[in-house]
Amino acid sequence: MATKKYTVTLPEELAEEIRSEVGPGGFSAYVSQAIERQRERDRLGELVVWMQEEGGPLTEQELAAAEAERRELDRYFAGRDAVSGAGGSSLPMAG
Repeated sequence: MATKKYTVTLPEELAEEIRSEVGPGGFSAYVSQAIERQRERDRLGELVVWMQEEGGPLTEQELAAAEAERRELDRYFAGRDAVSGAGGSSLPMAG
């Protein structure tokens, strides 16, 4: 993928903390991954709004099932991030 340099303003303490964790050359990749995750969350939020407009509000049972799946994903990513030291964008398949 082609890249282009941009200027962004970040809180200094946050930027330095990240830089110290990811090492030389890892800062841009870290920021790119963070932006990708935020875009995914934004799109998921839009999907939820659309689905609720189309199908109505979720039932308590549907909310409980969604919360259980969210906890499962949290465990998956926590374990994967602990092994790799960073997060990626692939999700486990729901079954």
